[in-house]
Amino acid sequence: MKIVGRAVSGFLRKPDPGLAAILVFGPDAGLVEERAETLVKTAVTDPRDPFRVLWLDSATLLDDPARLADGTKAQSLTAGQMVMRVRGATDGLAKLFDDYFEWSAKARKPGDALVVLEAGDLPARSPLRRLFQDAPNGAAIACYADEGDTLDSVIVSTLGAHGLKAAPDALAYLADSLGGDRRATRSELEKLALYMGTGGTVSLDDAEAAVGDSAQASLDDVVYAAADGAALDLDRALDRAFAEGNNPVTIIRAAQRHFSRLHLAAGAVAEGRSPADAVAALKPPVIFKLVDRFRGELGAWSPTAIATVLTSLLDAEAECKSSGRPAELLCRRVFAEIVSRARSAARGRR
Repeated sequence: MKIVGRAVSGFLRKPDPGLAAILVFGPDAGLVEERAETLVKTAVTDPRDPFRVLWLDSATLLDDPARLADGTKAQSLTAGQMVMRVRGATDGLAKLFDDYFEWSAKARKPGDALVVLEAGDLPARSPLRRLFQDAPNGAAIACYADEGDTLDSVIVSTLGAHGLKAAPDALAYLADSLGGDRRATRSELEKLALYMGTGGTVSLDDAEAAVGDSAQASLDDVVYAAADGAALDLDRALDRAFAEGNNPVTIIRAAQRHFSRLHLAAGAVAEGRSPADAVAALKPPVIFKLVDRFRGELGAWSPTAIATVLTSLLDAEAECKSSGRPAELLCRRVFAEIVSRARSAARGRR
């Protein structure tokens, strides 16, 4: 069973009791963990209760496959259903769970433990992902980086829990700065709430002061180096961004936002506004220390070239999610292409 879109929230609150195992996977590790914990809480009050939650990893199950059936038949020392939580699930478990689904369809009884698997980004042709999507007594939930209305909702709800609301420009700034990882997003918002205290409205100044460079600086280094055509700076910035835990899709989306803003400013210039006015009109505003670089890039890139880069970035994101090829390699490749285009544009101006 494949759980997607608006069905996810309802499913997380009340999963089908006939399901034997649920796979939660995707590049957003924070969201994978959050959704897995939500599922666990449908069976137990405390997802850290060692008497109700059995923790295993992929390697343990591969070494001792019998642990799966034994664990699901185990009885809690306290009242209530148990949960088996499997971290780091990989395609190596596909055959084991194929057999498990066949067994559970015949032998599983009400009250047997629910199995919740957590995995990283699995391509569309992943055997484990396809198994859980197709099995009548299994389910798969994909977890991709928050964006658009989903990200806005996370920001609004997290701040609202502290009696806070964000001004429109502050919300736009937060949406532009966050979203690569649900856990990191909530951490930054909790830090903002602590900075604000209880109640009130978060202004743009408040958001910049509390979230600021910590969430965005390494990504800015990547996208500005690429747009400037600075190959060596780009390599160092990408190495640092990956070392800090940013996933390829997050980095690609940062570039999408940057070139979308360049495209918007270029359109304003084409309509007769000065480059300075076009940049100043952007919301959220370009960070002060980067304004000169942004204006330089606006002068270097034509609207047609920007549109071409945006298409390449969208294609790269889709390929990272579906091709099965190493996502980091795909990310580095598309940024190398951007640097090449930037250098070609620079040569053309000489």
